Amino acid sequence: MHRCNMSELSINAPQVASTLQQFIRDAVQEFRRDGAIVGLSGGIDSAVVATLAVRALGVDKVLGLILPERDSHPDSARLARHLADTLGIACETFNLTPLLEGIGVYRLLPLRWIPFRRLRETMVRYYYSRFGSPPGEGETLFSAVMVGTQGLESPWLNEGVAYHRCKVRLRMVLLYYYAERRNLLVLGTDNRTELAIGFFVKYGDVAADVAPLAPLYKTQVRALAEYLNVPQEIIARPPSPDVLPGLSDESAIGMDYTTLDRILWRLERGMDIQTTAHEVGVTPEQVQYVQTLRQRAGFLHSPAKVPAL
Repeated sequence: MHRCNMSELSINAPQVASTLQQFIRDAVQEFRRDGAIVGLSGGIDSAVVATLAVRALGVDKVLGLILPERDSHPDSARLARHLADTLGIACETFNLTPLLEGIGVYRLLPLRWIPFRRLRETMVRYYYSRFGSPPGEGETLFSAVMVGTQGLESPWLNEGVAYHRCKVRLRMVLLYYYAERRNLLVLGTDNRTELAIGFFVKYGDVAADVAPLAPLYKTQVRALAEYLNVPQEIIARPPSPDVLPGLSDESAIGMDYTTLDRILWRLERGMDIQTTAHEVGVTPEQVQYVQTLRQRAGFLHSPAKVPAL
């Protein structure tokens, strides 16, 4: 049974909000920008960042950018637009589908032959659940492909990696395109949990001018969202990278965020695996899995490898 004590993840939301708002104000001034831009996904992280930006800079200095594509859930653009309207900020939409079609991304996977979204979602979930021949106990598809696919055997594996990562990198290209045309600061939306376990795309969503949520675990972002009065429909929505139909963050990672955060909090403070497992109420294998993610995330954070001459 999982223990209910989560005091280690509690935050002083008003104080945190004030600190992050000042951080955004200072960054805009330091980078000599005229405002800030946020990619609005319809999810909680971008909603919190956009709300902080409005509180820090005012509605006239924040631009929301919605970047849908063929596989995006219909709720994503709807909730993103609803947030922009609620905040009163300017918002633009750029459909990535033609660009992705031109690159050939949609031809990489057989999803294009499945006519209904619900069936595509079922296929994606089935593929993740049936991922075969993992290189070690406790592996997931997500953890297995973090550092390359050599030695892994599964149909469409490399194609799937290219399929979803290209979308994330293209989003960042468009964010910077809009930002540089208008001299805006790009606000990142990755949180501490995602950064710690490598749940991001290198040179993709992690690319930003500043990362306001980087000190906060996902659980703490939720608490901050409640304080900031982010629409409840966004807070309650299951987090998803929204690049493959039917795939949520927690199904890809193989663990719910609450458990993950409690494990991370202890590992980052040097607690051993057995003690962490006992305090959180999970198995040592689950803790080891999170530890493995942390270790492999180092590759994603590292710059290009340079030879010693």
